[in-house]
Amino acid sequence: MIWILLTLLYGLLKGGREISKKKAMDRNSVMEVLVIYTLIGFLIVVPRAPHAMGLAPHQYGLIMIKSFSIFLAWMMGFHALKHLPVSLYGVLDLSRVLLGTLLGVIVLHEVLMWNQILGLSLVAFGLLALRFNLFDRIREKQARKNTEESSSGKENAAEDKEGSSEDASGDAPEGKRTKFVLLAFGSCILNSISGLLDKILMKDITSSQMQFWYMFFLIFFYFIYVLVSRTKIRKEAFKNGWIWLMAIMFVIGDASLFIANANPDSSITVMTVVKQSACFVTILGGKFVFHEKGIAYRLFCATIILIGILMSVLYAA
Repeated sequence: MIWILLTLLYGLLKGGREISKKKAMDRNSVMEVLVIYTLIGFLIVVPRAPHAMGLAPHQYGLIMIKSFSIFLAWMMGFHALKHLPVSLYGVLDLSRVLLGTLLGVIVLHEVLMWNQILGLSLVAFGLLALRFNLFDRIREKQARKNTEESSSGKENAAEDKEGSSEDASGDAPEGKRTKFVLLAFGSCILNSISGLLDKILMKDITSSQMQFWYMFFLIFFYFIYVLVSRTKIRKEAFKNGWIWLMAIMFVIGDASLFIANANPDSSITVMTVVKQSACFVTILGGKFVFHEKGIAYRLFCATIILIGILMSVLYAA
């Protein structure tokens, strides 16, 4: 039962990170957020270094592969989220549930019980219902915007044309979204691979070992990228409180997830579904942080997701 609660904690903190991520990128570039976010996270786990030694060579190699997967996944995911509507990105992100479950069944030979199949179906249905409702809202908003633009004067029309390559939210035009959709899907695949490696590695190593070396290799990859690409990281970005909050939630959430993976009774298929509890945090964040409307419908969808999560862990506890 403890591993389920730890996975639930990870999911809730993951939802909090999504809110912080949106706020952080309002003030800083994608790479500034990524690099500083990772650096702060590594500095937080540095005190664990004395307890992180003594791994076998192949374990260092697997952790490096995991770190490289996350390095690429975050680069893809952050850039995709910056240029895609949040609702569209959410639908693509749903593939993590399916990919994570598929890897658990194929690689780890986990068996899906009837309740897990039903629970996974409910989670998928709830998330899709939530996202497609947002699609409708985006279309309605765009239709109203087009109507207002068509009735405006020539001066306003000229100003609108100048910035027509992206809308106010920074989303890419619909005809140019293909590459960002592919980036989002690639991020989901790499995150699923990372989750699988978590389960494999945590059978033989401790949470301190995993978290220290994972963060060490991750910051190493970003350091190399910044040097090669000559990416400028402004000092002012360190003053962005949202990045610090992201890093703290990241360290606590990952520690919880690694401990959960170390439990021999834990199941990657169940954990994949429980992680979707993040949607509750993002819905409440939409209401109280971003002042979004339509919260009642989203809570209805979240209730369906909650039922799916409860169904999935019915016999796992």
